Amino acid sequence: MRDTFWGMPLWLGVVVAVAIIFVRGLVYYGIGRGVGPRIYTSRLGRKIGEHRLRRVEALVARRGMLAIVGAHWVAGIRHAIPVCAGVMRMPLPRFMLASLVGALLWTPPWVVGGYAVVWGWLEVFGRSPLALAGLVAAVVLLVGGLVALRRRRAATPEGPDQENEDQSDGSPGGSSDNSPGSSPGSSSMPVG
Repeated sequence: MRDTFWGMPLWLGVVVAVAIIFVRGLVYYGIGRGVGPRIYTSRLGRKIGEHRLRRVEALVARRGMLAIVGAHWVAGIRHAIPVCAGVMRMPLPRFMLASLVGALLWTPPWVVGGYAVVWGWLEVFGRSPLALAGLVAAVVLLVGGLVALRRRRAATPEGPDQENEDQSDGSPGGSSDNSPGSSPGSSSMPVG
């Protein structure tokens, strides 16, 4: 296994990766703070779902800095929480501290672990053409299965999401009303 990461010592690669993750969070925070609540009704906000963004906002309101630290570990949320923190105008020093702690805890295991896994795989596949052929076959089967599944879903008149929405309508406590303020713990901040 090599002891460099993109031509730099591994420790420096980890430091650079932590800095990138930290700055990414600041950029998302700045977008949320600059655009404000309008981001929830923007094209991207509508695609994600305003009700989902409001749930993330409620999580930030309840957990504060802990939500920022923990967000690094959950895909999807790690991008939404800094935006919502910016919209809510969480004080920047508190956000920066929580974001730095999250980046310091999350990034090194992924960089070092990913580094070890990739170089380990390269070592195995370099020594065993049979293992490489097995990997290629698995990837081909996975991609083929996903393409077939996507085509089957596209061919059905109602997707699985439509069925779930129909089932939740009218059931006690299962209302599909996703308007702001309808979910427990949602923010009372007006959308504007």
